[in-house]
Amino acid sequence: MTDLSAFPIAKRWPAKHPDRLQLYSSATPNGVKISIALEEIGLPYEPHYVDIGKNESWTPEFLSLNPNGKIPAIIDPNGPGGKPIGLFESGAVLLYLSDKTGKLIPSDPIRRYETIQWVFFQMAAIGPIFGQVGFFNKFAGREIADKRPLERYRDESRRLIGVLETRLKGRQWIMDDDYTIADVSMLGWVRNLIGFYEARDLVGFDDFPDVAAWLERGLARPAVQRGLTIPARS
Repeated sequence: MTDLSAFPIAKRWPAKHPDRLQLYSSATPNGVKISIALEEIGLPYEPHYVDIGKNESWTPEFLSLNPNGKIPAIIDPNGPGGKPIGLFESGAVLLYLSDKTGKLIPSDPIRRYETIQWVFFQMAAIGPIFGQVGFFNKFAGREIADKRPLERYRDESRRLIGVLETRLKGRQWIMDDDYTIADVSMLGWVRNLIGFYEARDLVGFDDFPDVAAWLERGLARPAVQRGLTIPARS
């Protein structure tokens, strides 16, 4: 039997199947990237719900795997060379999973790097900016009388959606006909922006028909539908 005792996080969230990849997450836009990818790839895994509302990602056990205190994180007991590996940062985990399985990323070296650049675009721009819109539009930031921060992030979100609109013109997916980790990285964020963050009208989402059609195609995928609900709240 695989031994995960070297990872303190496995004591707080014990593994029923220690031979499988262990996912520590919750169903946020960053979290669902990994559950969607795992569902698409078909790699056996065991999800563990981390209640960020109760600050469980800031417990010593979780911090031992991700010192930044953010979900998602994984342990793969069958890492490179057959050795266990722990990873955090959703973009890095996506790349690891695609490299491990050869799925969700083109084999051609040029197209591979083009895919990675779009994942970086999501990590550096889409995620942080959309998250700020959520804060200032729906959460505590909405109480701030000065609306200039909201306007700043609204305008930048609209610009970023425009970048996606340009890229998706005449394309089914970010990488043409290849559905990749670039799409996986962004679907949850765009869905959240117009859904949970209630910013559809704020950012003028309906002005971007190619992004809207891409989102609809992505959300129609069975693996995406499953991944959006994993891990289930305990």
